[in-house]
Amino acid sequence: MKIPDPHIIVIFGASGDLTKRKLIPALHQLYINNHLPSEFAILGASRTILNDEEFRERITEFIPTTTGADNEFLNRIFYQTIDYNATADYTDLKIRLEELKHRFSIPSNYLFYLSTPPQLYQVIPQELASAGLNTQSDGFKRLIIEKPFGHNQSSAKELNINLLTNYEESQIYRIDHYLGKESVQNLMVTRFANGIFEPVWNRNFINRVEITSAESLGVEGRGGYYESSGAMCDMVQNHLLQMVGLVAMEPPVVIEADAIRHEVMKVFQSLRPIKPEELQSQVVRGQYTSSTIKGFPTAGYREEPGVNPSSHTETYVAMKFFIDNWRWAGVPFFIRTGKKLPTRVTEIVIEFKPTPHHLFDQNGMNQNLSNQLIIRIQPDEGLLLKFGMKEPGAGFKVNQVNMDFHYSDLAALPMSAAYERLLLDCLMGDATLYSRGDTVEAAWNFIQPILDAWTNDPSIPIYGYPAGTWGPHESDALIDGELTWRFPCKNLADDGLYCEL
Repeated sequence: MKIPDPHIIVIFGASGDLTKRKLIPALHQLYINNHLPSEFAILGASRTILNDEEFRERITEFIPTTTGADNEFLNRIFYQTIDYNATADYTDLKIRLEELKHRFSIPSNYLFYLSTPPQLYQVIPQELASAGLNTQSDGFKRLIIEKPFGHNQSSAKELNINLLTNYEESQIYRIDHYLGKESVQNLMVTRFANGIFEPVWNRNFINRVEITSAESLGVEGRGGYYESSGAMCDMVQNHLLQMVGLVAMEPPVVIEADAIRHEVMKVFQSLRPIKPEELQSQVVRGQYTSSTIKGFPTAGYREEPGVNPSSHTETYVAMKFFIDNWRWAGVPFFIRTGKKLPTRVTEIVIEFKPTPHHLFDQNGMNQNLSNQLIIRIQPDEGLLLKFGMKEPGAGFKVNQVNMDFHYSDLAALPMSAAYERLLLDCLMGDATLYSRGDTVEAAWNFIQPILDAWTNDPSIPIYGYPAGTWGPHESDALIDGELTWRFPCKNLADDGLYCEL
């Protein structure tokens, strides 16, 4: 495997949870797996006053230190206290980087990771540019920016304009950790490497597409943040629409970043806008209420710390929409996401059209048992194919059966965590799994009218649903006819209305 060039990674917001729980463990795993060069260093930077040793002590609980290699990794980690708004501190940061460069014989290849509150996404890049840490004449300079990328359409555009003042688009990596999951990436392989799928991946054979991203947890002490976000901005605008882009995109000419992101952009440009008069028939929002889950009382969203007791922030969103292009004309896409649902699961359901002539109706075949391909993103990652088979015995009674593949079956091939893959890709200069600026804005273009309608029209309802259920029953009306949402379980091949979660 190709190894990245020697580099220094600077993590802003290094004293936060993301750094300790995700970024440092991911970098440690890359190091253990020999995916990092021998010449590298990691520099944490945040307002908290710490020295190198104190910072290392803070992160040791999240990585093992049982071998010499583990200790060597820790010895490559350093810390710099910084006031994000103080220009002089960025001069000190540049001096510290020069020291690390000379100490470890590293060229001026810098990756800056902004693990900070969104209000600093403009401040830090501007200050880095003022210190001359944006020019690439002597080595690469790359920015990784966490979500949310803007809190609405106008702020996303403003942030893009601000960043592009001092950086090229090729230097900016807008991270979405969902796209780093193996099963999301395998979606492209499933489609484009298998002759049995790509010919039927269109309006002629597919009845509908359904994407679910459910969480069993609530806001978990983040009520203040969630009040300013909600499920639409927190999940739909980024994670779910990016998955829609990969499901619906045309085959790229080559598997390269620009080619793939061009095709995703075309999908976003083809999203049919939801008109104000269509809003209530195509979008349902909900908010979890108090309930009892497995015998334990559970607070409702409005009872969570930091939440307005009369809040109208949605913790659940279900949508029906269409993609107006040649491949998908007339095929409904359904997406839903929510907190305090029965289980934690993210999956894509491709439902195929039924056979044109039902030979076995009279023998008990259930017409709702359509062929489905389920692509499980998390947990129990894998693929599930549902199709009809004859039951043993006389006659032709048809029952639906499962054929499944689980990534865990590939025990000899370890799966990389999402942040491992995404960090390595950035170090390699591969932006395939990162969002491009125009696609982020296009996603906001689709979502913003819905947010505006919710803000401006108090008559649009927000439905309550008991914590631990699959959301408000009004979302069932989005799906026409006798069909319904798929009710997944933690295990991929177990599904139905009732299962142990």
